Amino acid sequence: MKFVAKTIFGLEDILAGELKALGAENIQKLTRAVQFEGDMKLLYRANLELRTALRILYPFRTFKTKHESHFYKKMRETDWSKYMQLTDTFAIDGHTQSKYITHSKFLALKAKDAIVDQFRDNTGDRPNVNVKSPTMRLNVHISYENLCTLSWDSSGDSLHKRGYRSVTGEAPINEVLAAGMIFLSGWEKDCAFIDPMCGSGTLLIEAAMIAKNMPPQLNRRGFGFQNWSNYDDKLWRDVVSEAKRNIKDFELPIIGYDIDSESVRIAQNNIMNARLRGDVLVETKDFRNLTTDLEKGMLMMNPPYDERLEIDDINAFYKRIGDQMKKEFSGWNAWIISSNIPALKRVGLKPSRRIALFNGSLECKFYKFEMYRGSKKAKKMEVSE
Repeated sequence: MKFVAKTIFGLEDILAGELKALGAENIQKLTRAVQFEGDMKLLYRANLELRTALRILYPFRTFKTKHESHFYKKMRETDWSKYMQLTDTFAIDGHTQSKYITHSKFLALKAKDAIVDQFRDNTGDRPNVNVKSPTMRLNVHISYENLCTLSWDSSGDSLHKRGYRSVTGEAPINEVLAAGMIFLSGWEKDCAFIDPMCGSGTLLIEAAMIAKNMPPQLNRRGFGFQNWSNYDDKLWRDVVSEAKRNIKDFELPIIGYDIDSESVRIAQNNIMNARLRGDVLVETKDFRNLTTDLEKGMLMMNPPYDERLEIDDINAFYKRIGDQMKKEFSGWNAWIISSNIPALKRVGLKPSRRIALFNGSLECKFYKFEMYRGSKKAKKMEVSE
């Protein structure tokens, strides 16, 4: 069976690697997506265990189309009773790159009309639309080449909704992006992980789940595939049991700090929701006063960009970040994500890696700073010897 896993721009390689580790075959990287093949067990595991996927789609029909009347006709040709019942509710996500059918909402509306009209003609009744929590979610996509692909969404709600974040602080980072950042950093789980501006704790929670090999969706209430006619409850329970058996302990510190005590309270609540109490420590503290006795570690932060959270002097703020890293975190690797590139430059350190990512609609840079002990020149001499 062929599937498509959707993701955030810049995380395609990471997602492909995750799928390979799960045993997926014929993996093909696309833009913001990865195509792969596998069986139903792999589909279940992908929804439960993938950290950088937003949705897992199951394409079941393709056809060429240019005009709305032709699109409606092709949709009516599909036997929807094979997939849905009158008692089902449904929603349609439309996406179009066609120059002929240009509006995604109109595309979704025409698809809905075709499904409803077919049921009404055949049974005299129709299934209802439920955009918030449908039993069946259909994805309709028309490409630049006017190829329409119909896919069932096996995930239901987006997979970034892990179920642990009951409350968020201001400007929270997406869970999928957070996990992707940790993978991109190359953190080997052999040192401490610290987020000095942790907000609601997302980076910390994702790091802890990665370190413990804990499936990111253990707290999720349900998936779209559980409403499918071919849903195998025993297989699903076996997949969950196997994943739980693979959870392991992690002893190195995962610590978060934030200057705002309310953010710390929210983070602590989210940590408990994620079943990570005792694995992650969060304290109220200003990064400017932060010190460490550890010789090495991973420092990762999502500081304010001066977009949704305004800072009086954003350039001075980023300069203080750089000053504190140089003063207290020599020997560490530090990663900072921000959409404010001029402010990032005020950190005062040359990044050894620059990665383009999107935090929501904001185009960001994810910079790595290697905090050498002594001078970088001395470090190179030490390595060469």
